[in-house]
Amino acid sequence: MPVEKVLLAEPRGFCAGVEMAIKALAWMVRVFEPPVYCYHEIVHNRLVVDRFREQGVIFVDDVNAVPAGAPVMLSAHGSAPDVVAASRENNRYVVNAVCPLVTKVHHEAKVRARKGFTILYVGHAGHDEAVGTLAVAPESMQLVERDADLEAAAASVTDPTRVAVLAQTTLAQNEWAGVVERTRERFPEVWTASRNDLCFATTNRQDALIDIARRADAVVVIGSANSSNTIALTKVARDAGCPIVLRVDGPDELDTAAIRDARIVGVTAGASAPEELVESVIARLAPRDGVEAVRVTDEDEYFPPPRELRELIPALDAAAALVLGGDVTAVRAAGGPFVDDRTLDASKVLAAFGD
Repeated sequence: MPVEKVLLAEPRGFCAGVEMAIKALAWMVRVFEPPVYCYHEIVHNRLVVDRFREQGVIFVDDVNAVPAGAPVMLSAHGSAPDVVAASRENNRYVVNAVCPLVTKVHHEAKVRARKGFTILYVGHAGHDEAVGTLAVAPESMQLVERDADLEAAAASVTDPTRVAVLAQTTLAQNEWAGVVERTRERFPEVWTASRNDLCFATTNRQDALIDIARRADAVVVIGSANSSNTIALTKVARDAGCPIVLRVDGPDELDTAAIRDARIVGVTAGASAPEELVESVIARLAPRDGVEAVRVTDEDEYFPPPRELRELIPALDAAAALVLGGDVTAVRAAGGPFVDDRTLDASKVLAAFGD
């Protein structure tokens, strides 16, 4: 039976932090002689990483593998302090593309640790963001991934008035809320951030999906298997009662047999999945009655390029003016190739790489 309608989540796909990181690495590809290096995957999406590899970017899991003097980007997930320090050695040009929301959690960890708190960090073992955050204050932090971890961590607390809970920004809402509730039952004075640690974009995508999952016969979540927020979306859809939930990297992975009886299919994308994948999946589904957008909120958050790139922009504009035969003022007035980062769409930047 053909699909009758697609319910399309809004918002979906790239968040502000991913937009910033992808555009920043694209600038580096344009500015520096190849190869450009990147510590860990810039974001957890196979297509994104492959596109940059095609542009000569080399992804490494050890910054010591980056040659002296080479340009290197640190990924959006955040890096351990010793990694950041090591990357700046040997005259490397370092661009730190850490998401500002992850930086906020790092700051909270430092402050609570200095004040003598035991910090329970809710996250996934081995995830790049969790690894980087736990390294900020390793002697004060304990990873909580499941209920058993919470019990073990709670038993080691020496001062019940100095307990804090922080979170990996890409968790499903129920993963975070449950731990906070159980910790508060045990430690009534537990400290949590005044603003939820969960990324607003992650939460928005989950809220949009809940509405869709309750109406759909099946849900397709687009994103890679190592993307925490993508996996969280699949959990959200199942918890909302959707009987069939598929995660795919792209249209080639879509199991049409699994949804052969689905008349209404919900579609969303994780925060690191580009829009071209969404369009390709919808084309594969070929809904007879078209697409219905399901919007829960508008997102207009913008994160500017990392500081290291912002410092280069005047020189880049001057170089562009020289190449284009104009002056710097004219190039900027026309929204020159570097200064107008805000109006650029990261999905379109990636798609241009694929042309």
